Amino acid sequence: MRKSFGDPVAEDLRFVVRSVVGEDNFIDMQPNRSNNYCCGGGGGYLQSGYTEARHQYGQLKLNQIQATGAGYCIAPCHNCHAQIHDLSDHFDGGYHTVHLWTLICLSMGILGPKEREYLGDDLKDVDVFHPETDE
Repeated sequence: MRKSFGDPVAEDLRFVVRSVVGEDNFIDMQPNRSNNYCCGGGGGYLQSGYTEARHQYGQLKLNQIQATGAGYCIAPCHNCHAQIHDLSDHFDGGYHTVHLWTLICLSMGILGPKEREYLGDDLKDVDVFHPETDE
């Protein structure tokens, strides 16, 4: 999607992310939009079994993420999420990886207690609704 649909789609996604996290919490990577770096997990590579090569290729994305100093990296697709999360775990990246839908649901107050696995302690208990105890 990064290269095929180009900057207009990237701008639409930025609008969504800024609306969800707030302008002050949005930190863009460099380079960005259609020039952003691939994470190295797509196209079946994540499941290929070449973990060492995937980690080596993914270091470019890891460095890009770490350069932002952000505590979270938002991933729009499952393969990117799995690769970016794995890079942080493997290289002690120091950031959390979340799906875009997780933050959208969190911002709407509809993220369930069991859907918070990838959130840090700062967000795990935000607007948790427990149907069995809350009214």
